[in-house]
Amino acid sequence: MPYRSIPVTPFEQNCSVVWCDVTKECAFVDPGGDVDQLQAFVTQQGLKPVAVWLTHGHLDHVGGTLPLAEAYQIPIIGPHEGDKYWLDALPRQSQMFGFPPHEAFTPHQWLKHGDTLTLGKQRFEVRHTPGHTPGHVVLIDHSENRVFAGDVLFSGSIGRTDFPGGNHQQLLDSITQQLFTLDDHVTVIPGHGPNTTIGEERSYNPYVRQQ
Repeated sequence: MPYRSIPVTPFEQNCSVVWCDVTKECAFVDPGGDVDQLQAFVTQQGLKPVAVWLTHGHLDHVGGTLPLAEAYQIPIIGPHEGDKYWLDALPRQSQMFGFPPHEAFTPHQWLKHGDTLTLGKQRFEVRHTPGHTPGHVVLIDHSENRVFAGDVLFSGSIGRTDFPGGNHQQLLDSITQQLFTLDDHVTVIPGHGPNTTIGEERSYNPYVRQQ
C-alpha cells in the first residue's frame, strides 16, 4: 500500500497520505496544516479521500483536519478519547503556538486499543500508546511492516512529555510494550523527521536502550 509523508506547518510535522492501489481510496494521517498542499497531492495522484486518522490531539498534527473533513465530507477518526481535552483546547493551542485560530472539534469516532481501521483492502491495527499525550495511538500496517507512530518514537529520540498530561515513564512503557514487540524490520513513520526501524531504535535509541 503506497503512502507519502508530506512535511507541513512550521513544525515540519509529517502528514502521511496512505492509499489503496486498487480502489484509490486514501486517508490523511495527522494533517497538521498546509491543506492546499495536501489537496494538490491527492488531486495529482487521482486519489479519493475517505477519512482523516489522528494519532493525537496536538495542533501541529490536527490543524488541517476540519478543512479536509469539510472539503471531502469525510469522517474524522481518532485519537483515543484521552486526548479530548487537547481537541477542546484547540483555540488556546493556536494562541500558544502562534498559529491562526482553529476551532475545537469532536471526532466522528474515538479509537481504542485493539481497534481495526480499514482502507480499501488494507487493515491497520490500533494500539493505545499514552505518554506523549494520554490519548495517543499508533497505527500498524502489518502487511507492509509499517507503523505510523505519531510523536511516540523518532529516529534517535522519543516524544516530549512536558506538556499537560505527558508522562515520561508511561511513554517509555508504550514504546517497549507496544512498539518494541514488533519485528526489527518494521518501518517507523514518525510525526517529525526521517523514518527509522524498530530494530534501529531498539539497538541505538539512547532514551530506551536501558529499558
